[in-house]
Amino acid sequence: MKKFDIPDFFRSSIISEIKQRRKLDDPRKKDFAPTILDFGPVQFIIARHFGFCYGVENAIDIAYKAIDENPGKKIFLLSEMIHNPLVNDDLRKRGINFIMDNYGNPLLNWNEVDSNDVVIIPAFGTTIETENILREKGIDPVRYNTTCPFVERVWSRAEALGEQNFTVIIHGKAVHEETRATFSHTTEKTKAVVVRDLDEAAYLSKIILDEIHTDEFYKFFSLKYSAGFDVGIDLERLGVVNQTTMLASETLAISELLRETMIKKYGEENIKDHFADTRDTLCYATNDNQSATQALIKENADLALVIGGYNSSNTTHLYEILEKVMPVYFISGSEKIKSQKTISHFNIHNRSEDTTENYLPETFPVKIAVTSGASCPDSVVDDVLKKILSFYGNVKNVEDITGGLK
Repeated sequence: MKKFDIPDFFRSSIISEIKQRRKLDDPRKKDFAPTILDFGPVQFIIARHFGFCYGVENAIDIAYKAIDENPGKKIFLLSEMIHNPLVNDDLRKRGINFIMDNYGNPLLNWNEVDSNDVVIIPAFGTTIETENILREKGIDPVRYNTTCPFVERVWSRAEALGEQNFTVIIHGKAVHEETRATFSHTTEKTKAVVVRDLDEAAYLSKIILDEIHTDEFYKFFSLKYSAGFDVGIDLERLGVVNQTTMLASETLAISELLRETMIKKYGEENIKDHFADTRDTLCYATNDNQSATQALIKENADLALVIGGYNSSNTTHLYEILEKVMPVYFISGSEKIKSQKTISHFNIHNRSEDTTENYLPETFPVKIAVTSGASCPDSVVDDVLKKILSFYGNVKNVEDITGGLK
């Protein structure tokens, strides 16, 4: 696999060592059991897979090369490179300006950008409309395009579905950069509808089966279907793709629900004419991270720390997996751990930062499950571990712990 040039301050001593050992011992990634670091008073149960994925490392590599290769030039990012505050803040400090926010709202006027400037496309990709604006300004949208290859694979699959006259159902958050980009690329070739979750897919299923009047489609899926969509025609042949950071299990559930719906309506003998098997669009990193997080559940931890940007979709889904079975604290970094008694953490349900007291149990040892999102640097995870360890005495030496890993 291609190696990327990642700034040293994103790397780590503890986590990098763990990942390297696991990679050597399990090159085919068959073992999803976590790594246990026993420091004496604290045991960290580290997920098998977490942190920077291929697409994120590719994006960071290209972005920092753009800075190095263009001294003195104005450099812009269409929006956040990835959903991690440390990475985006560092890019801002290096003089990069952001053109839009995460929802496509302008942060500056396009008139401030001209053909002499450099524009970086973030890992989520961008819309056809934005690509056209760049071309009109004489800016090559390909030179510093950091779109994740797995996102581009989804676009290719959607295009192939369009060529076969299938309507594409996109499992994703309609306002998310990646989903907006996928919707834009998909609707160049075919019709599309965005469904947020299994409940929305079930509603769509009832429309297909004539259990809900077709007029309700346009109200329920307002701003989430392509122009000129005709419910009577465009729901006869379906294929499902996803925003690559969604819960893989939910994408599969949505796909299976819609497949069963088409069987009910058209008969199993005709299913190939009405439903396309598209499970190959699921991102390997999303799958691995979610499977590794599922494996954490078996370890009977006292609590879990999920680390990453609060607007990170894939990190949020790791939280959702764990919150069903243990106390979970979603933090962006070690600065959220105020003391041994107090922690500030993100509440995904009301979208606010809460404060919890006595989050660490008075047990020995404290068992803490740890994972992070695909856009979270390993150095941030290192800092979290070290912050927790600083609250305890008689802690084993880090080198002794990592040196004893098998």
